[in-house]
Amino acid sequence: MSGPQAPEDSPALRFLGRLLARVDSAAVRDGSIVVSVPMSTASAPEYHAARTWTEREEFHAVIALAERAGAVTVRSERHRDDPGLVRVTVADTQALAAFLGRKTLRQQVEAARTTLAGAARRFPVIEAVLSRWAKGKTVRGRRSEAAVDLADAARVVDAGLREGGPERLLRRESIRLFGDSKRVEALTPWLEVLLTGELAATGLDDAQIWSALGLRKQPQPLLLAGGARLQLVDGLHVDLVRPYLGIAPESLCAIDTAARYLISVENLASFHDLARGAEERSVVIAYTGGMPSPVWREAYRRLLEGLPDDARVLHWGDIDEGGFRIAAVLAQTATTVGRTLEPWLMSPADLPETVRAGASVPSTATRNAMQHWARRAGWEELAATLIEQCVVCEQEALPAIFPGE
Repeated sequence: MSGPQAPEDSPALRFLGRLLARVDSAAVRDGSIVVSVPMSTASAPEYHAARTWTEREEFHAVIALAERAGAVTVRSERHRDDPGLVRVTVADTQALAAFLGRKTLRQQVEAARTTLAGAARRFPVIEAVLSRWAKGKTVRGRRSEAAVDLADAARVVDAGLREGGPERLLRRESIRLFGDSKRVEALTPWLEVLLTGELAATGLDDAQIWSALGLRKQPQPLLLAGGARLQLVDGLHVDLVRPYLGIAPESLCAIDTAARYLISVENLASFHDLARGAEERSVVIAYTGGMPSPVWREAYRRLLEGLPDDARVLHWGDIDEGGFRIAAVLAQTATTVGRTLEPWLMSPADLPETVRAGASVPSTATRNAMQHWARRAGWEELAATLIEQCVVCEQEALPAIFPGE
């Protein structure tokens, strides 16, 4: 039996659509799929909204077609010349969905699972997404119709993590992958899910998410300040100049320095503050540009390898979830060359009273996330401090202070 010929937004079709939604909800809640609705004003307002005999008959006709299709059973008033509907019961969920030209929740999720089968093997978080969709819940405000977007996001992440090499321009990469310059930007929430393994927003901004995949809206140089000589890929040796020097991160081969400290800095304003006095203090300063990209992390590894054995490695970033997440990424890179990353000006206990008074107190969820990433960075003592003194503070609120001052 083919679907109804009534307008797609007819009262009867809206009513049947609500029945299908109730079946899906009941199946998610307790496995029951028996939905039977009395045709009262409260339960079937679409039916009682009919103002004319013609509208009433159109409603009856659509319900009769649904009954013939095996989708519903109907009980009508007897002993009347114009019998009204008393109760409508769903007889076959799939038949009802087919009659409406829709899919049941189960069918939608199974279709999404098929679309995501390949990506799910590489990204375990996809199973958590499918689980929420199967319960009728959303992820990032979207349901299973977003499966194609999630699959495309997996393609972007695969390309970013597999291909390496120089940083790539965001919209050019989007054209290369999809023939659409803005497609990758539209996928950003799903990129975050796949990169972080977390269903809820993590506090990373769009640029940080793209950077983690080696994508930038425009080229991002590696900014360095302090006393050092750089060896570049073409054999050229360059001394750092005041107040700083910018190079393509992939061009760095090695660094020769007597610096006692290497400080990575999350935000540009704070980098400039430190850069002005770096050389006199035996410090090398590196600007991460927010979340460091894979190629930036490779350049960072070369910086670490060129430090004196007794040099300390520090990171100064925002006191928030994103700041500690960035620190954890840097700490992982430092570990690969036998170095330990230490926090610099990132403990709430070290904040001046005037700054602490103006800082905001995060939610419990954000505090827990901050602690998690502080521990991932290896900063157990700082993570413990966040239990009692947790605040959120941007690093620009603090004056630039060098170690030992």
